Amino acid sequence: MPPQVPHSIPNVLSIAGVDPGGGAGVLADVKTFAALGAYGCGAIAALTAQNTRAVTGIVEVEPEFLRLQLDTLFSDIQIDAVKIGMLANAALITVVAEALRRHRPRFVVLDPVMVAKSGDRLLRAEAIAALKQQLLPLATVLTPNLPEAGDLLGHLVREGSEGQRAAARELHQLGARHVLVKGGHGSGDTLLDVFFDGERFTELPARRIATQNTHGTGCTLSSAIAALLPQRQHVAEAVAEARAYVLAAIAAADRLNVGTGHGPLHHFHGLWPAAPA
Repeated sequence: MPPQVPHSIPNVLSIAGVDPGGGAGVLADVKTFAALGAYGCGAIAALTAQNTRAVTGIVEVEPEFLRLQLDTLFSDIQIDAVKIGMLANAALITVVAEALRRHRPRFVVLDPVMVAKSGDRLLRAEAIAALKQQLLPLATVLTPNLPEAGDLLGHLVREGSEGQRAAARELHQLGARHVLVKGGHGSGDTLLDVFFDGERFTELPARRIATQNTHGTGCTLSSAIAALLPQRQHVAEAVAEARAYVLAAIAAADRLNVGTGHGPLHHFHGLWPAAPA
């Protein structure tokens, strides 16, 4: 690990797959890091062939090459936070867990990516146990949506305060230090996210935004949290600010014209002009 030298711009690493359309995965993560004042790095765990409508192919990176990417990065660059996204199999999960224990970054945000917006499965079912046993205990913040929380816990997680609070508590007991159970897959005009720090629950409601352009929402939120954790005093503060950023990116998503299915968020909504000059 390189020496820890104080610096104002954090270096944040995404470990995830590549979406060539740029709406999710490492490309979306690096956009998010940049928009929120962090320098982005990326270690590639999978290549995908996908667009806004479907995933048509996945090539998983060899575990030893992912290990080489991580050790090479950590040997030279001070990584202040890590965001973990798509890890398709147990061998890749093991490589990442071992690297985190070896290099000990201060913050780890785990987005348990299991199913794409198109419905295509991205995490093999047999790898769920490895994710729970090896990565959950290393997570500063775990950010499952309702179906992902259900997969991790082995039972249906009900939408709403009571169900999401119970799921957050169970996931915390599995080892994650902070848990954000997201309600975006729920119904109704209001979505509810529930944050649990091990002692207190915080309920975060928001108006559901009417748009089909929500591809990569989970990737973007977890990356925003990772970018902000080194820049904020408290985890809850980083989570709330990251969530506000994502809601604004969804609200501005229709300004983009990317694909005919579930399009991406507008990661640079706060930096680009609203309309061409």
